[in-house]
Amino acid sequence: MRLSLACLKKPILHGYFRSSCSWRVRIAFALKGIEFDQVPVNLIKDGGQQLTDQYKVLNPMQQVPAVQIDGITLSQSLAVIQYIEETRPGPRLLPADPKKRAQVRMISDLIASGIQPVQNLYVLQKIGAEKLQWAQHFIQRGFEALEPILKETASKYCVGDEISMADICLVPQVYNAERFKVDVDQFPTIKRLNQTLMKVDAFKVSHPSCQPDTPADICT
Repeated sequence: MRLSLACLKKPILHGYFRSSCSWRVRIAFALKGIEFDQVPVNLIKDGGQQLTDQYKVLNPMQQVPAVQIDGITLSQSLAVIQYIEETRPGPRLLPADPKKRAQVRMISDLIASGIQPVQNLYVLQKIGAEKLQWAQHFIQRGFEALEPILKETASKYCVGDEISMADICLVPQVYNAERFKVDVDQFPTIKRLNQTLMKVDAFKVSHPSCQPDTPADICT
């Protein structure tokens, strides 16, 4: 089978070092062993580089990430993860078993649709002075739902003993929780899983503290 020239090019991730959605994609690429290029999109500088007309062509929602891959542009992190799962070899990000696969998608959607969007930068900018309390409320509410689910599905990782898309979603959300001073000790399953996953190389190399656009004062 012939590969098109587009498929031979390295994917390009347009993202922001601290964006949890961008981090999900970096984790997935690392787990799959996919080399990629990064183009930083600073969500703060100049009022937000994601709001430029140039970037709007890549992602009409003017959010990160946007990923150029195989001649197309994808702009939702879970769509990117599922695309590379379906087109690239390497460790499975979705389990073979249909029930476990559904659980992975359920957990991923709970985080990516039910928690992260209501505490992202755009929303918090609209909330204003109460943004910390707002973020804490919705992360707390989400984790109170997530903890009992993970108690049922988790073993070493979120669903069984294989790293999956659910784990890819969990770790950035725990990072957000800690940023917004949510007490993760209340959620022992979430805390244990996060600690386990943060020992995995793919999660360490993709961490916000060591990206090309990470500010020098927080770079490790």
